[in-house]
Amino acid sequence: MSFWARYRTGIRVAVPFAVAVGAFGISFGVLAREAGMGSLAPVIMSITTFAGSAQFAVASVLGTGGGVAAACIAALLLNARYGPIGMSVAPTLQGGRLKRLLEAQIVVDESWALSNKGGGRFDRHILIGAGSLLYAAWVVGTTLGVLAGNLIGDPNKLGMDAAFPALFLALLVGQIRSRRAAAAAVLGAAIALIVTPFAKPGIPLIAACLACLVGWRRPPRDEHVWAPADTIAEEMP
Repeated sequence: MSFWARYRTGIRVAVPFAVAVGAFGISFGVLAREAGMGSLAPVIMSITTFAGSAQFAVASVLGTGGGVAAACIAALLLNARYGPIGMSVAPTLQGGRLKRLLEAQIVVDESWALSNKGGGRFDRHILIGAGSLLYAAWVVGTTLGVLAGNLIGDPNKLGMDAAFPALFLALLVGQIRSRRAAAAAVLGAAIALIVTPFAKPGIPLIAACLACLVGWRRPPRDEHVWAPADTIAEEMP
């Protein structure tokens, strides 16, 4: 069975997100080059790291005269969420260590959210299909941003700066499946709004993560929760 036949559902549902990720990748490529990272380093970073927020943090720190250590610490803090994300999808990954490592590389916020079936379950085909398309969009977008940045101009004037917030807002809406989740979302937004005027970039995001404690307790087994992967499966022909 071909890759497309196995993972077409995940690829199909990720198309709208891939458009935003590609635009965001272009924006990163432009910013990274202007920050003095050169033409090759940003592309290699996107291939090996594949973490938009962390990569933007690195480019921003370096672009404002910060050191490599500060840039790396900012990236590690922003990527700390992938620890629990990786553990949650570990049973879904298949094959030997190398194959599982390669599959883990394309597990990002978007593919994780789209494949989430609730109750700690994930749709493997959606996870891999969506992640593969998003990975390609990010790397291609970064390459275009690095090579054609002069033709694109200021990405903010094109509205590319809004692509990342809009993308995560769409993911957030899909994850609000209970009152507890809604409370966590509202609390997280409130924390970020309060902290932003006083803290350095990146700190409000980390502080807002405290709102996740609201949803720490697992829901009862008989409690029905809607999940994106369930709806996707129902829509399949």
